[in-house]
Amino acid sequence: MRTLRSCAKQGWCELPELPEVETVASELNERLPGRAILGAEILWPGTIAHPSQERFASQIGGERIEQVGRRAKYIVVWLGSGARLLIHLRMTGGLTLEPATAPRSAHLRLAIPLDCHEELRFTDMRKFGRFYLLAPGEEMPLPSFATLGPEPLEDGFTVTVLAERLAARRGTLKAALLDQRLVAGLGNIYVDEALFHAGLHPCRAPQSLRPEEIAALHGAIIIVLRRAVGAKGTTFSDYRTTWGRTGAYQEELSVFRKQGVPCPRCGTPIDRGVVAGRGTHWCPACQR
Repeated sequence: MRTLRSCAKQGWCELPELPEVETVASELNERLPGRAILGAEILWPGTIAHPSQERFASQIGGERIEQVGRRAKYIVVWLGSGARLLIHLRMTGGLTLEPATAPRSAHLRLAIPLDCHEELRFTDMRKFGRFYLLAPGEEMPLPSFATLGPEPLEDGFTVTVLAERLAARRGTLKAALLDQRLVAGLGNIYVDEALFHAGLHPCRAPQSLRPEEIAALHGAIIIVLRRAVGAKGTTFSDYRTTWGRTGAYQEELSVFRKQGVPCPRCGTPIDRGVVAGRGTHWCPACQR
C-alpha cells in the first residue's frame, strides 16, 4: 500500500484543485441553503484558522446558510447575518452531511450540527484544512486571498486578460500558471493537462508565446476545467465528493501521471521532470 508520504513525493496528493472544490461546493449548495446552524464541535483546534475557537463556536451558532459557492480553491458559505465561512480543504480534507447519530470517522476534526438532526462534518487525515469565519464586511486575513487572479470559468477570464498577465511574467510557463495571482484555482494536474491540449511545453517562457498560442492556452484551460468539473474531479487517493463518491476525470487524463505511456496524439512516450518544483508531465513531440 502506498503511503501518503510516497504519494506526495510523486505529486499524487495535490488535490483539491478547482474542479474538486467546485464539485463539493455545488453539492453542498444543493443541500444546505435554508439550514440553521446550531453550533460547532471542534475536535482539533488547528482546523479553525480565524477567529479563535471560542469566537468561532459562539458566532456561528444561530446562523442560517444562504448559499454555498467557491473562490479559487476555497469553499465559500454565505450566512444570513452577512458573515461568510471560508473553507480550504487542502490535501485530505473532506465535507459530508450526515445524520447526527451516524458513526464518526477517526479523522473527524470539526462537526457543525444543523437542524433536522444532521451534521456537516469535516474529516482531515493530515490536518492541513482550515476554516475562516468572517464577520459581515470583514476581509480574509490572508494577504494572498486579496491578490487572487480571475476565475477561469467566468466571463472575466478572456484571451486579452490572460495575455496581459503572461506578458509581465518571467520564469517558466508552468510556474506562471501555478501562481494563483495569474489565474485562480489551477493546480499541478490541470496545468499539465491544459499545456498538453494547447501544445505548449511547460518550460516555455510566458512572454515568448505568440497570440495564437495564448488563445490556444486560454481555450485549453477552459475545456480541461469544464470536463473535469463534469467528471466530478480527479481521484487518486483521498478526494471524495460530499456523497462519498470518487471523481472520474483520472480516466480522461492525457499526460498527468502517464510517464512512459504513449501520447494519445502521436504515440511518443510521455516524459516527466520537475518544473517549478513540481512533478510535471508532457509529450516531448507534441510540446516542443
